[in-house]
Amino acid sequence: MFSLVSNSVEETVTLGRELGKRLLPGDFIALIGDLGSGKTHFVQGVAAGDDVPPEICVTSPSYTLLNEYSGRIPLYHFDLYRLHGDGDIQDLGFEDYFYGDGVCLVEWAERLDQELPEENLKIVFSQLDETSRKIDFYCQGPRYEKIVGELFSERGKSV
Repeated sequence: MFSLVSNSVEETVTLGRELGKRLLPGDFIALIGDLGSGKTHFVQGVAAGDDVPPEICVTSPSYTLLNEYSGRIPLYHFDLYRLHGDGDIQDLGFEDYFYGDGVCLVEWAERLDQELPEENLKIVFSQLDETSRKIDFYCQGPRYEKIVGELFSERGKSV
């Protein structure tokens, strides 16, 4: 596990941007945390790192469940807050995206259960106070260990 503390929205967005530059088609990022913990700000940074045009407003798809963005590679941003488990996921056909040609960023990924890809990067956001967030990275697979290791090495953070 890799951990850090972000002390502002800007730091969270910058962290997302740094990760977004490293992502490749087929990558799956599971985002977990309470409402207001920084998940959507992080996704905004990932979108910037993926070269989604800055004039595109990146928002949480709470009511549409999925927003698609065109960048260097397709970016699929899911918000599963309103779903209740694998049955809902299977009915909607989201697993086709999970193994497709783009990057999947899934807010409330803990609701996936059996549909969570075996290899993934799980990022857990915990609110410490009004502006600070603890962000924990759990790597499932060598690809994620490599990119998160590079990310932390570049940032000069300890493991």
